[in-house]
Amino acid sequence: MIRIVIAEDQRMILGALAALLDLEDDMTVVAKASNGEDAVKLARLHQPDVCILDIEMPLKTGLEAAEELSALSLNCKVVILTTFARAGYFERAIKAGVHGYLLKDSPSEELADSVRTIVRGRRLFAPELMDEAYGEENPLTEREKAVLTLIADGKSTKEISEELYITPGTIRNYISVILNKLGVGNRVEAIKHFKDKGWFK
Repeated sequence: MIRIVIAEDQRMILGALAALLDLEDDMTVVAKASNGEDAVKLARLHQPDVCILDIEMPLKTGLEAAEELSALSLNCKVVILTTFARAGYFERAIKAGVHGYLLKDSPSEELADSVRTIVRGRRLFAPELMDEAYGEENPLTEREKAVLTLIADGKSTKEISEELYITPGTIRNYISVILNKLGVGNRVEAIKHFKDKGWFK
């Protein structure tokens, strides 16, 4: 019997996923969580064969939970199940050692088959993710990423310059380069574009 823990913050989806998998003769959902922190606790408690995680959850994201589960070296296959085909998320999931990264809009019958395949030792990644991940790389340098992250945190040009020990004029130059590289017109669009790509860590 394949023992599964599922973490999903939308309760209706959580219930539907659990019910779907419980219908399979060779699977049982041993625990459900609505955030990443509880998912890690339940995985430690129940020692499941598979842990299915959504990405955007409170307290701990699915990616943070996957990283923690990897560090704990539990004998548990981690599967990300999400609506987000974002290159940055996918790259981080691969680094966390996940065994599967599947999209929620896949046919429901595919989920159980995917779980079986992953339990047998194979890794499964949605084809759309492969296209997204290898089709476009983050164009910003580490310093430019640091500047944009601070802008997203609501910091002013003056505050960013103090934090990074560079002049306000240099910060303005960085912002101009960032907008140009991302092909957007202002800071808000830059933050949205960067977030949509999953490039914020």
